[in-house]
Amino acid sequence: MAEVIKTVPENRLLVETDAPYLPPQKFRGQRNEPAYIVYAVEKMADILDLSAERAAEITTENALRLFGLK
Repeated sequence: MAEVIKTVPENRLLVETDAPYLPPQKFRGQRNEPAYIVYAVEKMADILDLSAERAAEITTENALRLFGLK
């Protein structure tokens, strides 16, 4: 996964939850939920050597653009 994330242009990065079937590792065995999206953002930020805040800004901006909300 890490090598794939590194190849995606910044303006194309998005995150999603895989809800309800694939929660983050620390929650395996439980139902996934959208509140866990923060863990996907943190992991992506770590892989890309970004702060979690910057990764959240990037993915939020991309989602707004993708869905025509900006």
